[in-house]
Amino acid sequence: MKCVEKSAKTVDEAVEIALRELNLNKDQVEIEILEEPTKGLFGLLGGKPAKVKVIKKENPSLRAKELLENIMRAMNLKVEINAEENDEKIKFNINGPDLGILIGRRGETLDALQYLVNLSANKNFEKRKRILLDIENYRKRREETLRKLAYRLADKAKQRGRNVVLEPMNSMERRIIHTALQDRADIYTFSEGDEPYRKIIISPKK
Repeated sequence: MKCVEKSAKTVDEAVEIALRELNLNKDQVEIEILEEPTKGLFGLLGGKPAKVKVIKKENPSLRAKELLENIMRAMNLKVEINAEENDEKIKFNINGPDLGILIGRRGETLDALQYLVNLSANKNFEKRKRILLDIENYRKRREETLRKLAYRLADKAKQRGRNVVLEPMNSMERRIIHTALQDRADIYTFSEGDEPYRKIIISPKK
C-alpha cells in the first residue's frame, strides 16, 4: 500500500503536495487529517502546520486500470481506456490506433492479456471480480462472425446429413456457437476433445 505523510500551512496544500508525490488524483486516494493547522501567539509564534496522511486506494478496478496503463505505456501505444463496472465484473474497453497487436490471431493475445490482468488485479482481495477486456469492439464483431458461421455450418450439416466439425475454440467462443444453435430443431451440438483443442460438432438429427 502506497502512502505518504505531508505537512503544509493548510490541509489542502498538504494534500496537494502528497498527490504530486504519488502522481495520483483525489479520487484515487483516501485522506486522513493527522493534525489541523494552528496559529501561534498573535499569529506569529508557536503555530503548527497541517499534517495529513494520503493513502492510495486499492481495489481490483483501480489495480487493473493501472496495470493496463503501464502495459500500454511500455508498448508506446496511445489508447483510451474506459471501464464499466457492476458488483460482479469490470469491463474495460480499450480504443486507439494500431491495436491489432493486442488482439492477436483470433483474439489469443487479448485472451492472454485478460487472464493476466485478472490474476494480478484480484491478488490478495477476498472478493474477486471478473475482468473482461475488449479492444475496438473486437469481441462483439467476433461474436457476430461466429453466429453467422454457426448458422451456415448448421445448414451444411442438415443438407449433407452428416456431422460438421469446427476448428478448436476457447470456452467463450464455443458457448456462442452452442447458444446460437440451441433452438434449432433439426440439428444438435456437442463438444469433444481436451483443452486447448476442444472443438464443437454440429450433428443433424435423424
